[in-house]
Amino acid sequence: MRHRHHGKKLNRSGSHRKALRMNLASELFTHGRINTTFHKAKFVQGHAERLITIAKRGLAKAEAMDDQLVAVHARRQVARRLNNNRILVGKVFDELAPLYAERPGGYTRILKLGARKGDNAEMALIELVDYSTDD
Repeated sequence: MRHRHHGKKLNRSGSHRKALRMNLASELFTHGRINTTFHKAKFVQGHAERLITIAKRGLAKAEAMDDQLVAVHARRQVARRLNNNRILVGKVFDELAPLYAERPGGYTRILKLGARKGDNAEMALIELVDYSTDD
């Protein structure tokens, strides 16, 4: 039984899980969609949605107080979780947060793709909802 066991370990150490989460979220925000295993997609989904929510709340609070410096704390929180990548932080705040401003959640979608040929791992596509890439 898994009573009171939270999160997915993915058979990795804590630092490895943190790096994996950061890399998957960065690639998701960079490309808009990524192919990965189903369990990794579920693992990164909550993290990516939380980052967008932090950005949305920071921008909303800055707009309500009519002071853009209020959003600095939110930018620093998102930057900390994206390895201080300024380009990605700018993208989250300038493109994604305004795009999902009226959406109450559910910014990502996971589609199952079937089993991988080599090891029969269940593959999935995780993508940002209503986000078009210029690829």
